[in-house]
Amino acid sequence: MKRILLFVVTNLAVMLVLGIAASLLGVNRFLTANGLNLGALLGFAALMGFGGAIISLLISKPMAKWSTKAQVINGSADPTHRWIVGAVENFAQKAGIRMPEVAIYDGEPNAFATGAFKNSALVAVSTGLLHSMSREEVEAVIGHEVAHVANGDMVTMALIQGVMNTFVVFLSRVIGYFVDKVVLRNNNEGPGIGYYVTTIVLDIVLGVLAAVIVAWFSRQREYRADAGAAQLMGRKQPMINALARLGGLDPGELPKSVANMGISSRPGGMMALLSSHPPLEDRIRACNRRSERRGPAGAPFGAVGPQGLTRGIRPIRKNSSFGRMPLRLAMRFDSPKKAVMAPMSQASSSLKPWARSAAKSASSMVCDAVQTFIAKSSIARWRGVMSALR
Repeated sequence: MKRILLFVVTNLAVMLVLGIAASLLGVNRFLTANGLNLGALLGFAALMGFGGAIISLLISKPMAKWSTKAQVINGSADPTHRWIVGAVENFAQKAGIRMPEVAIYDGEPNAFATGAFKNSALVAVSTGLLHSMSREEVEAVIGHEVAHVANGDMVTMALIQGVMNTFVVFLSRVIGYFVDKVVLRNNNEGPGIGYYVTTIVLDIVLGVLAAVIVAWFSRQREYRADAGAAQLMGRKQPMINALARLGGLDPGELPKSVANMGISSRPGGMMALLSSHPPLEDRIRACNRRSERRGPAGAPFGAVGPQGLTRGIRPIRKNSSFGRMPLRLAMRFDSPKKAVMAPMSQASSSLKPWARSAAKSASSMVCDAVQTFIAKSSIARWRGVMSALR
């Protein structure tokens, strides 16, 4: 109950801050007597979309500590604590990042990594994980979390979430205005009830579609972290054993702020579309398929082997037009549409034809927009974002 209350209060506080910022910047005045000011609307959408994602990222570390009551153990004299800290330090050195904070919290078998910056991250493991696994398996889980940090996954997911939020806010208001003025023929100077109802409904519908896409990105990130753990361990079997062990355990529930950075979750049915983690069986199969050799120089942790876990993600080349971007956002996905549209087709099979067609069109449009944004964004823009976040 406390975690739910904290989640609600935090989001209300974020929305209040963003609302004040939008008023001060004037971007919330996109509805004018002359129609819809698309420039102001885009500014409003970007502020609400990226603002919420970035604020959540910046407060993720202290919020995770507070919500899980995690105890930082760096410098502890306890033998078990020293072993955990030593494992994190060893992996951090191999991954080329600074030593993260290490913490233990009471809970079911799970672990997570969080933090706005890869060189000041937090890696936490639960007491349930320590009691349920062998030392080698625990080290594999720790390697998985360190790989998340080394790959900059926390920042990457925040930026992707920001992109999706921006599209949801922008499109819902444009379509709402069109429905109000064109379909319902509201000739009044201000927006009518059609605008507000349509905007609310589309915020929900497009928000769900956006969550499906973000979850797909998150699941690919898990495969890469599994590969990174095997790479840090020097062999894949400990990670396979850890995943197999997790298959027989209840991972419990992590706070919302760090749930997508845990080691495991147990979604089922339609909720699998919104899951941040792939099924454990799929992750084990992927680990068994992968090569244990190290990937190309400069590639993200886990980018190993032509048939490995990151099949479909092209490593960044030194002489590419994007440069060597730390977050590896210039990625080529074999079929992002297929990954989203296939389950969407199954999920919408019970809908009427016109509703099913609309859902497919909306999903396709959002997929195209995200892929274009990632592939075509200029190097100057990304370097500016990276400089601001470092």
